[in-house]
Amino acid sequence: MQVKAREFSFDVVIDGPADGVPVLLLHGFPQDHREFDLIRPKLHAAGLRTIAYDQRGYAPGARPADPAAYTPLEAATDAVAIMDTLGVPAFHLIGHDWGAVVSWLVTALHPERVRTLTAVSVPHPAAMAKALADDESQREQFGYQAMLAAPDGEDSVRADDFAWFRRALAPIGDRAEQYIDAMRDPGRLTGAVNWYRALRVGDWAELPAVTVPTTFVWSDSDLAIGATAAHLCADWVSGDYRFVALSGVSHWIPEEAPGALLDAALARITPEG
Repeated sequence: MQVKAREFSFDVVIDGPADGVPVLLLHGFPQDHREFDLIRPKLHAAGLRTIAYDQRGYAPGARPADPAAYTPLEAATDAVAIMDTLGVPAFHLIGHDWGAVVSWLVTALHPERVRTLTAVSVPHPAAMAKALADDESQREQFGYQAMLAAPDGEDSVRADDFAWFRRALAPIGDRAEQYIDAMRDPGRLTGAVNWYRALRVGDWAELPAVTVPTTFVWSDSDLAIGATAAHLCADWVSGDYRFVALSGVSHWIPEEAPGALLDAALARITPEG
């Protein structure tokens, strides 16, 4: 379905029991709402109603031309506006990769809207900023972002029939092709890399701690997020906090280890009802 929020139109998929407790799912790069397809049915079976949408840049109706419009704050404002349009005052929140960054902002800035947070792969942005400032290995792990943010970032991604994407997404096997096919749309690819062009990590350092019950799920074979950043996350959560570390799993947790993510999410969500 199409949901109008702010000046945009977003592609939104809502499923699960009509009276179920709402769970908002926020995807990352280079995926879209489908990255949660392997956990959504079991969330529904647990009595939860899921709301997943393609974020700005990914949805055709939400592609502003200015790269500066792709900050996490703008995306967080989108999320709240979409839930306002849907008439959902409070919800559980699960976000992966960029979706995790947006989830942290929504939770920090609008704690009254978020029942619980399950952040996947990317820690609290202030923890990420500190790790990038202090840890050379984390800076090296983030090196790919300069390629994406460059003026020719789209060309680098498209080279050799999206070979870079295929290498990066290898852990999720055939599921990668649906995202590569989607990125053949030039507008979608530019929208996706614009998130990196708008990235200002220094802005993250001032984001306040989150106060709601929070689970952070990280994997020790993540090539983008190292242990320093992961372990710093606890310093920016003042509510009940759980850290779940998965062994031998790459960055793509929702599709490579959906069972483990589901267990962590339901352990956090179910007691809240």
